[in-house]
Amino acid sequence: CGICGSDLHLWTEGHVSDFILTKPCILGHESSATVLAVGESVQNVKPGDRVAVEPAIPCLECDICRAGRYNLCLFSNLRTRGLPPMDGCLTQYYTHPSRFCYKLANHISSEEGAMCEPLSVVIHAVRRIQLSVGHNVLVCGAGTIGLMSLLCAKAFGANKVYITDVCNSRLELAKKLGADQTYLIDSKLFNDTEMAKIIVNDMGDAPDVTLECTGVASSTCMAIYATKDGGKVGIIGLGDNTIELPMAYAAIHEIDLIGICRYKDDFQLALQLISSGKVDLKPLVSHRFPIEEAINAFKLMKSRSDGVL
Repeated sequence: CGICGSDLHLWTEGHVSDFILTKPCILGHESSATVLAVGESVQNVKPGDRVAVEPAIPCLECDICRAGRYNLCLFSNLRTRGLPPMDGCLTQYYTHPSRFCYKLANHISSEEGAMCEPLSVVIHAVRRIQLSVGHNVLVCGAGTIGLMSLLCAKAFGANKVYITDVCNSRLELAKKLGADQTYLIDSKLFNDTEMAKIIVNDMGDAPDVTLECTGVASSTCMAIYATKDGGKVGIIGLGDNTIELPMAYAAIHEIDLIGICRYKDDFQLALQLISSGKVDLKPLVSHRFPIEEAINAFKLMKSRSDGVL
């Protein structure tokens, strides 16, 4: 089971976005598992299979589910593993609907299976913003989601992919993963509009699409200022519920701000990209802990030290 920024927010602050802890809750939603037992009618998996787990459980009956956008099901907000009030996957045993368990091929590791969840978020984003072959792409943030956005953009045929972060070690990894240019963000040196101009000048043209993976207000502003007229900004990172943005600029330049919520029917493509080798997630595993030492993993994440992702 992976640990992400949402887990860290819940652990340190007791909330993330609209999800608020009101009682003890087991965290963890980036998970793979080994099937121990199945119900009588289950046919897609069997005991002994290793599976990637899609953590949200939609009703599949409401209008929005029937329209194919089950990621927006209100029922699923109450039944997403690792988000209150539902216990997550950082535990030895749990039950989950087989409909949302995806069998792993023998050559896909359980670690890669766990990373199908964040990769599916990125695939959903790339599909939503309609990233196409030849597009120039800006990725804001070089954490796990940002680095997966880099890998996914390349897999979908992007031309240039530029990436920003406040941490040099993450940018060094981004270079190894194929980033065409990296930018260390320092607000003391450049504000968001100045940084946007630097990126556009270096790229030779404004990015067609931008994937904002930080949730930070200044980064989101920079994403808007940097994106090409008529372009799209995918909002992946979750920060404060209310932030100040240059909406007049976005309107005048017809820059679409596109919200990204989880995934819908994206796990299968995630597994295909991993299986084919088009997306290699193995370099994104920075540390390993037994489940009994999960608290130490959270402490390391909070410290942001030792190259942790």
